[in-house]
Amino acid sequence: MMAPFSLMSVGANLLVKSLGLFSSASVVRCSCVAPVLKSFSTSTGGPPKRPLTAYMTYVKEMHPTFSRQNPGVKNVDIVRKLAQQWKMLTAEQKQPFQAASSASREQYKLALEKYKAQLTPAQTEALAVEKRQKVAKRKAIRRKKTKMKSLRDDWERFSATQKQMYIQLAEDDKVRYKNEIKSWEEHMVEIGRDDLVRRKERRAVKAKTTKDKKKKSKVTVLKAKAPKKKTVTTVKKTAKTTKK
Repeated sequence: MMAPFSLMSVGANLLVKSLGLFSSASVVRCSCVAPVLKSFSTSTGGPPKRPLTAYMTYVKEMHPTFSRQNPGVKNVDIVRKLAQQWKMLTAEQKQPFQAASSASREQYKLALEKYKAQLTPAQTEALAVEKRQKVAKRKAIRRKKTKMKSLRDDWERFSATQKQMYIQLAEDDKVRYKNEIKSWEEHMVEIGRDDLVRRKERRAVKAKTTKDKKKKSKVTVLKAKAPKKKTVTTVKKTAKTTKK
């Protein structure tokens, strides 16, 4: 059952007074309890979206007003502040948002059943495969996080001497990479694939290439202007003619 609208208004007003987030003149209502079954429409062909949790419902409701009253504050800081405020709420203050979330879950279940009923057997099987893939992906992510935590703990236990070996290997690898990427980018510019080169490096590589070309051109011009050396045969002929 959906929570009465008057109950939601009372809950929101309690939040206003207890948190001091908004002025007393502000009229705050938890609009999340309005009928939302239409938002789960399957007319687009996709499954209905999962409902928000009580906490996310709270953030969605409070974020716009908090943002207006605190211009210039970054979104990440607003969310962090709202998360802190949520933890400070009493059970009574959280109840309107929990009721809204609960109502949304019931509507989601109905919409999901309606969506599944219109699927063909092949579509149902495809959804099952997709679900298994998502579950497998989540498990892989959890395993990776566990592994990373284990490695981090091992690193913390290492002595300074043990860490230094890996730090040096990382520095050597960084130098190797910089040299290899520089050589590769220079080659890409030479063959006309500037689009594959990083923007900042593109200018540097172009400047270097242009400088090298000018240098080669200058050397060629100097060689062309340099007087030709007389051959040994020509010198000998000249000497014989002089003796005669």
